Amino acid sequence: MRSSRLKPSPDLGVAAYHVISRTVNGEFLFDEEAKGVLRQQLWRVSDYCGVQIVTYAIMSNHFHVLVVVPQRAPVDDAELLRRYRVLYPQPTKYQAARLEVIEAQLATNGPLAVAWRRRQLALMGDLSPFVQLLKQRFSIWFNRNHGRFGTLWAERFKSDLIEPARHALKVTAAYIDLNCIRAGLVADPKDYSFCGYADAVAGHQRAQQGLYLVSGERNWEQVQESYRQFLFSLGTVEVEGKARIQPGQFEAVIEAGGKLPLPLALLCRNRFFSDGGVLGSRHYVEAQLELYREKTGCRRNATVRPLPSSIAEWGDLYVLRGLRKKAIVFPKA
Repeated sequence: MRSSRLKPSPDLGVAAYHVISRTVNGEFLFDEEAKGVLRQQLWRVSDYCGVQIVTYAIMSNHFHVLVVVPQRAPVDDAELLRRYRVLYPQPTKYQAARLEVIEAQLATNGPLAVAWRRRQLALMGDLSPFVQLLKQRFSIWFNRNHGRFGTLWAERFKSDLIEPARHALKVTAAYIDLNCIRAGLVADPKDYSFCGYADAVAGHQRAQQGLYLVSGERNWEQVQESYRQFLFSLGTVEVEGKARIQPGQFEAVIEAGGKLPLPLALLCRNRFFSDGGVLGSRHYVEAQLELYREKTGCRRNATVRPLPSSIAEWGDLYVLRGLRKKAIVFPKA
């Protein structure tokens, strides 16, 4: 059951996805310049395609992005032209000349305009064209600037369907923003330039909108405080006069029958967020399974499973797939 084929029914609202894509052979190819270009293209392509980025993390050999894809809605010609100019802020002479012709024909609905409009709309409001366009554009830039050719990415992409509800989005967003800490790159994700949280703290308005979505607060100060408290709850950072659970102690806490605070559990590598197929409330995951069965006629023995309560209190979070390999890997000391 491929998660990229799963789409919510209209009564379940918009779709949200956790997308992951890795470099070929997992090679560490992306330096700071490359990460910066990928970040820039991520924002441009998402604007063009009409999807909302909740947050993202760009690492040296892969990237994560949590996106909300709204139901398709009409896009008028003025908005199409705006999005096209976002995607091509410095068009070639040929592109500029052709766009002048398209703009003239749009007024009369000429044949060139009709074909152009159809091509643009085909790339909007859907996850697959968004990711494909992002990876293609970045691959062209990367190969041209690094004297290489051939495939850059190891796979098409992986995606898990995430319930577009605040708790599921917030936990997934935090897991993504904490990638840089799990990798040992920084002690605070605001100091890692290539994640959505750092963008938001730096004043990027579209990145801030993603945190508004998961926090439910009404002003930016409240949003930032709420999300930061979630990222760094008691036990995750040093507090004077109070003990902190060190990463190397996580497994010992569990073996002794204890549980980790949720933010600490998010510092562990967790395949439920990348290979669970669907993540959300039990009702949502069961509805997605039934929808899949109705559409495909497949009656495979898929099971809705809760995230392991022996590790942490996850709230009402379930996944669709059982994972054969070890799902949660504790950090080393």
